[in-house]
Amino acid sequence: MTSPNPASADLFARGQAVTPGGVNSPVRAFNAVGGTPRFIRSAAGAWLTDVDGREYVDLVCSWGPMLLGHAHPEVMGQVQAAVARGTSFGTPTEPEVELAEEIVRRTPVERVRFVSSGTEATMSAIRLARGFTGRDVLVKFAGCYHGHVDALLAEAGSGVATFALPGTPGVPTSATDLTLVLPYNDRAAVTAAFAEHGPRIAALITEATPGNMGVVPPEPGFNEFLAATCREAGALFISDEVMTGFRATAQGGWGLDGAHEGWTPDLMTFGKVMGGGFPAAAFGGRADVMSHLAPEGPVYQAGTLSGNPVATTAGLATLRLATDEVYASLDATATTIKEAASAALADAGVAHRVQSAGTMFSVFFADGPVRDFAGASRQDTAAYAAFFHAMLDAGVYLPPSAYECWFVSAAHDDRAVQHVLDALPIAAKAAAAAQERTR
Repeated sequence: MTSPNPASADLFARGQAVTPGGVNSPVRAFNAVGGTPRFIRSAAGAWLTDVDGREYVDLVCSWGPMLLGHAHPEVMGQVQAAVARGTSFGTPTEPEVELAEEIVRRTPVERVRFVSSGTEATMSAIRLARGFTGRDVLVKFAGCYHGHVDALLAEAGSGVATFALPGTPGVPTSATDLTLVLPYNDRAAVTAAFAEHGPRIAALITEATPGNMGVVPPEPGFNEFLAATCREAGALFISDEVMTGFRATAQGGWGLDGAHEGWTPDLMTFGKVMGGGFPAAAFGGRADVMSHLAPEGPVYQAGTLSGNPVATTAGLATLRLATDEVYASLDATATTIKEAASAALADAGVAHRVQSAGTMFSVFFADGPVRDFAGASRQDTAAYAAFFHAMLDAGVYLPPSAYECWFVSAAHDDRAVQHVLDALPIAAKAAAAAQERTR
């Protein structure tokens, strides 16, 4: 196990005294891989520098937002100019209109409302769907994460079309007893749920391409099937693009599938990339649905920092710099790393599966394809932990959980990529040794 860096260990101890678990988002605590989390002092391009002065090639990229790399000069310049004009006004501003126009231009949504987090975006989209349809039941999939909304922190019930139970203490049964949780990529389960509860279903929400159980792509035509099922039942189809939006492709996860099949979601949620590294998110969709939001309609939603001028400036700068050439570079870098990871693991005799969606990918320490959360849950997390720490020791920062995506940026140049490639064979051997110990 990696010995903790002294400055990080000291900050972690101090954090544990004043913050639950010492962190402000659970996966950062390294509980899934063991050891002490690294506290990062600065970042530039593809590299992180921790408080002990160690450098790492970053394959987390702030969980996706840093599409162009850390501290991109043009983005930083525009952000600094925005900060100089003032950080929050509580009024409409020009950047929020321009960013909304950019999102509408790139996606099938017709109108957009800004919020401050992905959780807030999905919560608001669900409220709007219920208000628009006059219905109350939600459908989601096991393994798809849509933020820490009470109604969506749910575990599957005892049968395919039964209502869910709370998935965490603190969420009352009343918050999830209108949520149906189905296995992902299972058309029969969807058909059964809509056959039994269709007239009560307000919306089905799914990640455009799930990335919160690792990358588990929808099977061909699955999203189109979901959209058609919702349409026939009078329910809304919500495509959660908080992670995939402007990251998987220029159009997001929808661009991988839906843009070529003649359908569009009724509502979409966005975050991460569209905030350029700042706390910003959005939801949008059909104009007739969005017109039900206050002040135009009866469904209430508000936020003091929604459309913040600094955050929208960062997001707008990021999207405008995200050219076709940038996405081509991201795709090439992701392909190089995922192929090298697979080759190193195969050479070491480690059972694994690399799955991807556009520029997003993940490595499952499992046999065969992973098509749902049950499959993802069968992977060897001990082998991943050994792999993770060997990469960390070599100066490569991976997601500290086997159930997360790997992300690259346009700043991952030949030097950064080679650093990753050099680390992979040793890490693969560490994973092989861990698998051998558990046999």
